[in-house]
Order: sequence, then structure tokens, then C-alpha cells
Amino acid sequence: MTYLIAENVPNEPAGERFRRLVESPGIVEIPGAHNGMAALQAKAAGFDALYLSGAAMTASMGIPDLGFITVDEVCFFIRQLARASALPVLVDGDTGYGEALNVMHMVRNFEDAGAAAVQIEDQLLPKKCGHLNDKKLATAEEMAAKVAAARKARRHLYLVVRTDAAASEGIDGAVARAKLFLEAGADAIFPEALTNAEMFREFASKVDAPVLANMTEFGRTPYFTAREFEEMGYKMVIWPVSSFRVAAKAQEDLYAGLKRDGGTHEMLDIMQTRKELYATIGYHNFEALDQSIVATVTPDAPEKRSPANTMLGHNRQGE
Repeated sequence: MTYLIAENVPNEPAGERFRRLVESPGIVEIPGAHNGMAALQAKAAGFDALYLSGAAMTASMGIPDLGFITVDEVCFFIRQLARASALPVLVDGDTGYGEALNVMHMVRNFEDAGAAAVQIEDQLLPKKCGHLNDKKLATAEEMAAKVAAARKARRHLYLVVRTDAAASEGIDGAVARAKLFLEAGADAIFPEALTNAEMFREFASKVDAPVLANMTEFGRTPYFTAREFEEMGYKMVIWPVSSFRVAAKAQEDLYAGLKRDGGTHEMLDIMQTRKELYATIGYHNFEALDQSIVATVTPDAPEKRSPANTMLGHNRQGE
């Protein structure tokens, strides 16, 4: 009910709420949520913050993650997550959509849309997923100028700066960049695509700031748990595209089954029911806000049966 009920909307700015999470004991577990429904489900599972991935956003739009979506398109997703869940949202800001002025424009728009934190990275356009090959990097000085611009523009937005330098410049190069970015105004550092526990430990030990780990699937990083990352010195961990991957695979199975069977009758057991959907989105709570709406009675689902039996039933009723 955070979307419409003023008393349920936190008064504290989202960035300050995110900062408080980072400064509290323990690692902050931040699952990706690619739309408002995923945000509600993550909140119901007990998470305190969300990550909005550029890869998940673009994939849900049917396009690759190459850095060509716009600030306004990202703000559409930010508003979904922030309004639906009221949780602080860390947003993937790619390369900042340009140079210093573009970064400042991004920061203000993301804050206005409800973002709590933004992540910007030191790649050049066209950027790639951090776990892919042959990434092109901006110079450390060029990236530091973007970080300083973001710091100058922000009112409360927490600044996470990602470096993709480990692959080409090694840990020492990535650490040197991280230190420069912190001097420019970064609040936290995100070393991308580290490939073993030793690299994670070394980076964290050499950077005097909160560090974020990316536990994406099917990438270069081995699978670690949140507790393992915490033991390696990390303050935040994201699972950026997991929700989208699961949803996309389920949809793939749905369409294949629908084409094969000519109906959804064989897939009802893996669907969210109408009652479960309404409970998740607070359907009846919304109805209660407008006295002109008669309270909905959720219909009982019919018994599962084959299309042949269903058709015979229709024929008998028509006779």
C-alpha cells in the first residue's frame, strides 16, 4: 500500500535509509528485482533492500545490455520498485549516460524517481556486462571526474562506484582506481568479475571503504554465499539478474507448453493463483480505499481436468 497511503511511505530519504543499512552490523543482502511484482516478493521474503540491474531491465525490454537505454527508461523501473515496496533501491547507472553533466542529470533524476543508491562503472560506451571479454575502460582520472560530479549533484543518493579493471590491470590496478574514486567522493566500491576467493579477500583488505560483491550466475565469479562474502570482508552482495532469469525460464516453459498442449491446463500447478496474486499486490486493500468499489470475491478455481472433458462438459450444457 506504499503507492497510495501516505502514512506507509518512509519520511527518511531513501539514500539515508540505504546508508544506515550499510553502516549496520552484518552484510547487506540485495537481491535483484526486475519489476514491481518481484520487488513485493523480495520484500515478503524478508529482504531490506533491492538491486535494479541494467541487464535485467534491458533483457525485460527484449534488448541487449550495451548501454543504450535512457535515463527516463530507467526511472520507469525505479518508480515501480520504490513505489511497490518502499525499500531502498540500488540502481545500475551503467557509465552514467555520458560525461560529468550527464552523470549529474542522472543522479537528480534517479533521486526524484525514488532511488536510494546508484552504481556507476568505469567502462566506455558501448559497455558490456562486466563478466564478458574485451571491456574498454575510461582512464581512472576520467572516471574520478564523473564520481566527483555525482557527489556534487546528489542530495542523499549513496554512490557505489564499480571498477572493471581487475581483468586488464590486475588487483593492484583495480585497487589504485578504487582509492582514486573514494577520494573523488565514492561511498563504496564494487570490484567487478573477480574470479576467486583470494582476489576478493585481497581487494577488500586493501580498500578502506565498504565493498560490494556481485554474485551473478553464469559469469566469471564462483558461487559464494552471503556469509562467505562477509567473511572475505564484503559489506554488500547483489544477485542482480536472478529474479529475471527464473521468470524468463518459467515463461519459456509456459509458451512451449501452451503451443504443445493447446492450453495451460497442464501448467496450473506451477502458476501463482489469483488469490496468491491478489494477496501479493494487496488488491483488497486497494479496493478498501474507494468505498465505491464493491469488495471482490475471488472465484474458486475449477477442478483441473483435460481439455477433452472440458469440451464435453460444454457440449452437455449446450444440449
